[in-house]
Amino acid sequence: GEPALWAFGGALALGVILIAGFLFMVTWNGITTFWPKPIAQVELRDGTLLAGEPTRSGRYRPGENVLVTLSDAQRAFVETNEGFSDRTLYKTANYDIYGDDFRWVSDFEVAEVTYPPDYILFERQQWGTFVGRVGGLVIDDVPVAFDHALMQREQSAARERFRELRRIERGEIGALNYRIEQERLAIRRAELRHGAESETGAALIAEARAKIDSYQAEFNELQARVNAIRAEDRRYRVTLEEVNGESRETELSQIVRFYPANALGWSDKLGIYFSRWWEFVSTEPREANTQGGVLPAIFGTVAMTLLMVVFVAPFGVITALYLREYAKQGRLTSIVRISVNNLAGVPSIVYGVFGLGFFAYTMGGTIDQLFYPESLPNPTFGKGGILWASLTLALLTVPVVIVASEEALAAVPRSMREGSLACGASKWQTIRYVVLPKALPGIMTGMILAMARGAGEVAPLMLVGVVKLAPALPIDGFYPFIHLDRSFMHLGFHIFDVGFQSRNSEAGKPMVFVTTLLLLALIVTMNATAIVVRNRLKRKYAGAQF
Repeated sequence: GEPALWAFGGALALGVILIAGFLFMVTWNGITTFWPKPIAQVELRDGTLLAGEPTRSGRYRPGENVLVTLSDAQRAFVETNEGFSDRTLYKTANYDIYGDDFRWVSDFEVAEVTYPPDYILFERQQWGTFVGRVGGLVIDDVPVAFDHALMQREQSAARERFRELRRIERGEIGALNYRIEQERLAIRRAELRHGAESETGAALIAEARAKIDSYQAEFNELQARVNAIRAEDRRYRVTLEEVNGESRETELSQIVRFYPANALGWSDKLGIYFSRWWEFVSTEPREANTQGGVLPAIFGTVAMTLLMVVFVAPFGVITALYLREYAKQGRLTSIVRISVNNLAGVPSIVYGVFGLGFFAYTMGGTIDQLFYPESLPNPTFGKGGILWASLTLALLTVPVVIVASEEALAAVPRSMREGSLACGASKWQTIRYVVLPKALPGIMTGMILAMARGAGEVAPLMLVGVVKLAPALPIDGFYPFIHLDRSFMHLGFHIFDVGFQSRNSEAGKPMVFVTTLLLLALIVTMNATAIVVRNRLKRKYAGAQF
């Protein structure tokens, strides 16, 4: 048996190496994403300049269409390297000027590479990163000489105004818009239930319109505050100048972060590194999800997973209890078990189609007709939402919970059941006080497997509720506070969107790695919590006497 033993051991070692390599690749690329890099100024042999962060390099063989365009010196450079050349990918940024974020530069094109200390990297609210220098600074409508400390102070004040603007627009104005919409629906509801001409309907409509008028007056006051803040912002501007002299002007409030990339000490780099991580886990995305944070995606992933567990736990455990403790063991029960096992192999996208058709269109459409007719034809529950997504994933993972729970129930010794029954306990009392406590660790194992699979699923969610950018979280301060009809963001879909749907896959690659690392950490945290609970249950009931 030694050859087989070596083969099995080698296969296990290979699997461990592959898993460890994958985790190392994701972890390394994830934790280094936010580390600030230097900015290189590259002078090409034709006299043009470019500036950017060196991202990666590699060797390639230039094609014939490239070689015919080279000078004699460049062609000789390639020939001395046996037809190969090294090249470096620079993140030149400045998308609003160049129309691209990256550029490959071959070594035979380069005349000189330097790292001037006056280059600054700007992270902007729109148009992404800008690499260059400060061409001019306007503070309180007065042009002033550039001073890093002065600009840092004024930029901090401008960002405070920006946050205040966002708070008013999304908080106070958003609340008013929500109330105005509710009163509009109240008018529609009164027309449907009582008729606009009836006395009751006319009174309800008049009351709703009076509230709308008062809300509109509040809205006008808030809009005046917004206009005042925007007017103040326009008084503090900065001109950004790229390496070849072309410039763009923007308000200071649109600069999220800036720093002299080639003049940073270790403490400065650590401060920027941790501030980027904090921004990543505590803010919303920007620039087509390739920059900014993923807080809505973190919230959506956790909320959807917990809802899925709430739905799948009772269905899975009750089904396993019936099959193991109550159902007559025969051909029909065997067919049910085979069907449950086969459900685990159904492609996840099929569950997504079922969830969209049955949950969203059938159940949701019926709920809309019965309880939300005033909103039609705009659906409330008759579309994708976090409720239907959770139920769809509950269906996807319920076979895992059923099989694990049934195995856990079967592992409880029969003598314990017979002893309980002999003492006068009923069948349900035996199950509740003897069988279920003893089987809880095994049931928790099924729940852990369900959480691990459900948290990472993406395909069915694309049909039943996940979106690129959620305008509002499923939880807010408006009754009923938890809005299960709303769409949501998900870390898994965020990875797919940034990696394959963004305008520049190269620009989105760092965000793919760091979001993958965050998703893995989130799943490990939730599973570790469940494992701790399972182990405590094991210790609690290991030596219990029944």
